[in-house]
Amino acid sequence: MGNTLFIVWRESVEAILVVGILLAWMRHNQIGAVGMRALAAGVVAGLGLAGLLGWAMVAAQDQLSGNALEGFQVGMLVVAAALIAQMVLWMRRHGRSMRQSLQAELQRASERAGLWGVAAVAALAVAREGAETAVFLYGVSLEPGSANSVAVGALLGVAAAVATAWAVARGLRFLDYRRFFSISGWLLMFFAVALLVSAVDRMIGNGWLPTLVDPLWSSAWLVEDGSRAGSLLSALVGYRAQPSLTLVLVYGTYWVFMLTALRRTHHHA
Repeated sequence: MGNTLFIVWRESVEAILVVGILLAWMRHNQIGAVGMRALAAGVVAGLGLAGLLGWAMVAAQDQLSGNALEGFQVGMLVVAAALIAQMVLWMRRHGRSMRQSLQAELQRASERAGLWGVAAVAALAVAREGAETAVFLYGVSLEPGSANSVAVGALLGVAAAVATAWAVARGLRFLDYRRFFSISGWLLMFFAVALLVSAVDRMIGNGWLPTLVDPLWSSAWLVEDGSRAGSLLSALVGYRAQPSLTLVLVYGTYWVFMLTALRRTHHHA
């Protein structure tokens, strides 16, 4: 539940921040109540698009069975991991200029399409955050017995984000956004590799990938997979007490790629 709570909180804070930037631009340009309603309509539409994506994933799953279902679920785990990794890298590269980029996009959209343009920018911005969250929640929910914890974690994450936004709006400047997104980015990278490990486990279990060497080592004497600590580490960082060589290679390749990409974004910042 912890990873679900955290990512929903983080994504919701980012979505609230985006809406706040758009709202500030509208107030600065003295756009009246009609414009505010267009912004609200865009936010609702964005949430609706994200909800539609979630429904589509569940509906697609219900139509599949056997290897087709397993392939779809494995694919969604990989997509969820890739989206989280991409989100972290995008924020590292564009986070500092996000306000200026959003406001410039809103200016162009309002000039071309008026209030419809305002609504479209808000809808796309919110839908992006919501879609990432929907894919992640779907991936996490594939773990056996996780449905209830995912639902509770998601609700608590939204509640935490609303409380955070309220506190910031009331002038309690406890949240350093730069530090928040930096620390949360590292945690998200671990969550992403945990999803990737789950996908590789399924592919090995279905005979789609060789193990090469299995197990490569055993740390079960320290932390067993089925223990409370093992389950927590599995969900947070992709821990396996007896990993295969294939799993270790995928894990290592992921971190080499991410650290190299982070270094490149740092140089371009």
